[in-house]
Amino acid sequence: MDKRNCSSFTEFLLLGITSNPVMEVVLFIIFLLIYIIILVANLGMIILIRMDPQLHTPMYFFLSHLSFSDLCYSTAVGPKMLVDLMAKQKSISFLGCALQFFFTCVFIDAECVLLAVMAFDRYKAISNPLMYAADMSRGFCYQLLAGVYVLGMTDTLMNTITTFGLCFCRSNEINHFFCDIPPIQTLSCSDTYASELAIFVLSGFVELCTISGLLVSYCYIITSVLKICSAEGRFKAFSTCASHLTTVAIFQGTLLFMYFRPSSSYSLDQDKITSLFYTLVIPMLNPLIYSLRNKDVKEALYKLRNKWSFK
Repeated sequence: MDKRNCSSFTEFLLLGITSNPVMEVVLFIIFLLIYIIILVANLGMIILIRMDPQLHTPMYFFLSHLSFSDLCYSTAVGPKMLVDLMAKQKSISFLGCALQFFFTCVFIDAECVLLAVMAFDRYKAISNPLMYAADMSRGFCYQLLAGVYVLGMTDTLMNTITTFGLCFCRSNEINHFFCDIPPIQTLSCSDTYASELAIFVLSGFVELCTISGLLVSYCYIITSVLKICSAEGRFKAFSTCASHLTTVAIFQGTLLFMYFRPSSSYSLDQDKITSLFYTLVIPMLNPLIYSLRNKDVKEALYKLRNKWSFK
């Protein structure tokens, strides 16, 4: 379409989750409590890992960055959503919408790749524990982390340019509570096929790399665990992966359902519920999963509590 026929929107209107005033108050209270838990739990995990020397290992180094990613993408969405639940005018500038989309997707992409890196770390720890410290050196961990964020930023930058480079002339009302690809594309009066294809290929590449890395790592992990003679040793090895597998199943399952299903089955109202799950519920669950199922984290919390109680 001729760009001269495009309306130059300076802002979008977010329609939000509901237009019912009573429900808005109820949802505000619920989501405020969830967001407070996200802040306390993820910041607490990051601080705990930094303060306890026993948690200064590659596994907890990556876990702290998992909490950081959860904190960042939930913060990109949560506060604005909370304000809009109480506001009459749920507007966001064009630039603000693009930035919200960018930062949300950067850290979601980063978390996808980070989960694969964490699986690789578990493989190294289980398959050859004597060489684990040498293989997963501090420098190598930082290189892996840099790769995580570079891949996340590259994919997101291309998706942002592709999405916000479309021609918008139908409406400036986004039927969602934050700026996401499907509801934004519905506002475009230009052909979105090229945009959808580019996003599918780019995001599909990230998902393919992530899932392939996860599958290969866990194939090697299972092979290594089966070589352990004692049942107790096998159980201990598998238990170290339980929290990670739970996180992977919840996070990847939600993303695959959200973005990699046939376009004919898309429902923006249904997608709002799914989006709420991965932008707010998952960042709340992840630190709880790791703290409740992880012996080292529980011991660190116990020591920190005793230390503060004697002051």
